[in-house]
Amino acid sequence: MQEAAAKVFSYLRFSDPKQAMGHSAERQAEYARVWAGERGLLLDESLSLRDEGLSAFHQKHVKQGALGVFLQAVADGRIPVGSVLVVEGLDRLSRAEPLQAQAQLAQIINAGITVVTASDGREYNRDKLKAQPMDLVYSLLVMIRAHEESDTKSKRVKASIRRMCEGWINGSFRGVIRNGSDPRWLQFEDGVWKLIPDRVEATLFAVEKYKEGCGADRTFRLMKEKGYDTDFLGVSPQQLYRSVKLVALRGAKQLSVDGQSYVLDNYYPRLMSDADFDELQALTAQRSRRRGKGAIPGIVTGIGMTWCGYCGTAMTAQNVMHKARPDGTLSDGFRRIMCVSYMNGAGCIEGGSCTVAPIERAVMSYCADQFNLSRLLEPTIDGRDQRGELVRLKLKVEDIEQQLGRVTEALALGEGDGALPIAFLRKARELEAALDKARGETQQAERELHAASSWQRSADASIWAELAAGVEAQSAEVRDRVRQLMLDTFKRMVIYMRGVVPEGRKSAHIDVLLISNSGQRRWLRVERKTGNWTATSDRPG
Repeated sequence: MQEAAAKVFSYLRFSDPKQAMGHSAERQAEYARVWAGERGLLLDESLSLRDEGLSAFHQKHVKQGALGVFLQAVADGRIPVGSVLVVEGLDRLSRAEPLQAQAQLAQIINAGITVVTASDGREYNRDKLKAQPMDLVYSLLVMIRAHEESDTKSKRVKASIRRMCEGWINGSFRGVIRNGSDPRWLQFEDGVWKLIPDRVEATLFAVEKYKEGCGADRTFRLMKEKGYDTDFLGVSPQQLYRSVKLVALRGAKQLSVDGQSYVLDNYYPRLMSDADFDELQALTAQRSRRRGKGAIPGIVTGIGMTWCGYCGTAMTAQNVMHKARPDGTLSDGFRRIMCVSYMNGAGCIEGGSCTVAPIERAVMSYCADQFNLSRLLEPTIDGRDQRGELVRLKLKVEDIEQQLGRVTEALALGEGDGALPIAFLRKARELEAALDKARGETQQAERELHAASSWQRSADASIWAELAAGVEAQSAEVRDRVRQLMLDTFKRMVIYMRGVVPEGRKSAHIDVLLISNSGQRRWLRVERKTGNWTATSDRPG
């Protein structure tokens, strides 16, 4: 078998794409052509060994760029033995830690490939390094210098960014911070951030669909149908909803410097208020519950709130899809709700399964009545206590801050001797940990309070009435919206599929206990065949 002919490859890398506009690229490419021509070798550019704007210090040229492609080709044996890789200098090849950089060089050389540096004309291969071992030492020194230069530059840049972030937070700096990514619905023009109207509209449309419980694929399709340009998103439909977590929506810029996170408020123009953003974040915590699964998403199941009244275990749904009608819908009997304990043979005697359709009809009908819905969402003592809890947490934060201030002051004054300062330091660390925890609890309480205000959206019975027909028609899009209404309205549903007092398998009624997010409790007695209901605040007999 004839061995593949050796080839010459040229690798160009620019940490700043502007460098490619000068003579550097032309110079490097010409050197490679001349070098190959003088030796009667073929210059091969099939791997497109050109990395622009990719850092060799952070190894982006390996992880994302052409050098990574070349190294993989070397590992796979697709680069013929005797081939040559021409680079301007070893610092173009890598600015990583010296041991890592030399390992990459060794990988290439051990594959029988020669590395040529255009800047000094040196050649690195097994034969030459064996004859001149000091060349290996020289290569290591070059790599050490390149890494130290990049490391020093990186530290200076990070220190500068950190100062700018701290300046923004304390109000002493209001310039542009070129670090991290900026939202794609903005452009920086004439020294200010400006909104791009069509992109803003598309982004807010996606946010609204998310709040309604619409899946990413469906939202993406709707955006296309409405003529929105989705290319700027730069993500797949499955990743579409990453934007709902961006603090940029409320005008803030978030970035991290050496593991320390900074949130710069009022950096960008806002798309929504803080309260609306907090409500949105509360919804993200429900995402796995909000997204319906299957061809017919459940509106009372799959959202973590439906429980068996007999044994207290969760209830799940089953759609017998092979019994679907030509239009894809199912008759009532083939859409079931069942007790998980009974299903797994774990001991629920009274449970089993029953049709879920009458339960859905009853809940939709009940919530479509404004009087019933308003009473259901009236604040209870528990609901009113949310504000009291938030006040308590804020006072706790203030108290810890005061304690920490006193300890810090004592340390600064050098109070105590011997082990006392150590005790102060230990106390300071404990207080800092307690402060972080209390602040986190306060932020969560604020989000929950904002989210609680969104329940008033559910108090509009007309919304439930408008969606009832779509639920009955088994529309996946409508059902996803209703799932969100269910989460906005109810904390728990307890199902007694044979009645509170079990009436056997032929029971004509299903009893349902509704517990709202505000703490109100209502009982529905549902006719199994029709979904008609009667309501009471008392437990049915």
